[in-house]
Amino acid sequence: MAKPALKVPAIGVSRAVLDTVWDRLFFLVGGVSAVWLSYLLLRLSFEWGWAQLWFAFVFWALLAYLVLPRLHRILTRLYVPDYFIGRARTSDGLLGDPVNVALLGSEAQIHGVMRRAGWTIADDVTLASSWRIVASTILRRSYDEAPVSPLMLFGRQQDFAYQQEVDRNPGKRHHVRFWRCYPGWLLPGGHAVDWLAAGTYDRSIGFSLFTLQITHKIDEDTDDERDHIVSSILDADPTAEVRMIRDFSTGYHTRNGGGDTITTDGDLPIVGLGRVEVPSDAAGHPASDSRNKRPGPTIVGALLAGARAVAALVAVAAGFLSPDELLQGITIQSDGDSSLTAAQSEMVLYAGLGFVGLVALGELLLAWFVFLGSNRARVTAMALSTLAIAAQAIDVLNGGSLATLEANLPGLTLDILLILALSSERARIYARRDRKEPKRDSTRPGGRAAF
Repeated sequence: MAKPALKVPAIGVSRAVLDTVWDRLFFLVGGVSAVWLSYLLLRLSFEWGWAQLWFAFVFWALLAYLVLPRLHRILTRLYVPDYFIGRARTSDGLLGDPVNVALLGSEAQIHGVMRRAGWTIADDVTLASSWRIVASTILRRSYDEAPVSPLMLFGRQQDFAYQQEVDRNPGKRHHVRFWRCYPGWLLPGGHAVDWLAAGTYDRSIGFSLFTLQITHKIDEDTDDERDHIVSSILDADPTAEVRMIRDFSTGYHTRNGGGDTITTDGDLPIVGLGRVEVPSDAAGHPASDSRNKRPGPTIVGALLAGARAVAALVAVAAGFLSPDELLQGITIQSDGDSSLTAAQSEMVLYAGLGFVGLVALGELLLAWFVFLGSNRARVTAMALSTLAIAAQAIDVLNGGSLATLEANLPGLTLDILLILALSSERARIYARRDRKEPKRDSTRPGGRAAF
């Protein structure tokens, strides 16, 4: 007797497929548009003259933080495996740091033992924390809670990270990222764990070999950092246990996503925290889940959409306050030869300004929904920017003047930045997260036997 076919809700599948198609389209549009913007800036630089040295900085920033990361992301989707291979991935899709620690236990137990071991939880990456770490690095001031860059595992960034600053220098620190494993997920070889972690030691500040971005440079021997993490946990709580999986992965000598050389022997310690006491202040603390943390690209995309709306509202207000210039430009003809009366011209002008104002208010509301994480608002905002970019590209292909292009360059740049931000993987994951998924109890000890 044949088994009945598994029925899948058609609406849910078609919507998921459509979302994937839109995401891929806007992802590609963002990459192509970023390359085009780089070309336009390079072309205009010869018109403006190389004496303006600030252009070199602008071009580097555009290349390092927009163009190269998006090109890497497009290419790595083709040739970098998207399954677990013992390596985290950068937001650009490049292979990052090795996963070198596994843990059995609850989130609360990890927080408790890490604090007792002298580690400090890292701040999330925000505009404020990013500015603070830049200032701390330049001024050589301590920043114990300095954020760490996001790395991806299981299709999401780390749930939280801990660090230890060295010699009160933000450029040197021990740090480790933690990811919660999905229920029932097993390591290769059938080993059950609750958490995976990737620990490395930052030795200095430098430039990334692959993206030219300013980043921390890590020490080559990642096994030393792995052993430091494990020993600090054991020293802080003797009830913790460790079992080593020898040759979990092949020992290798390679580079991480920043271009730094890394080496490892391939061994993986499993740290059992089943007997570690849960801190009393952990009661009722919600479980950490990076998918529920509003990422930087979503915030930037919402701000850019809001800026576009505010610019339109400012233009409308200027039109209402000083309508003379706009009225002079209205040359609408009636019956081919008679002009509109002054009253009719004013009516047309104010109706047009009112319409633009309503659209701007709608876009301001759209920006708010983007900020809240609405996937429909995210897709709509990217669609509007894509139309604006396409209109500009068509004008250039039809021989539009360089002066017009220069005048429209700020708006074009804003639209390209918006697409790059909202089509990023972190923004997509946040907008498409399952809001109905129940939160796990972070105080509940790991349900698996330690050893």
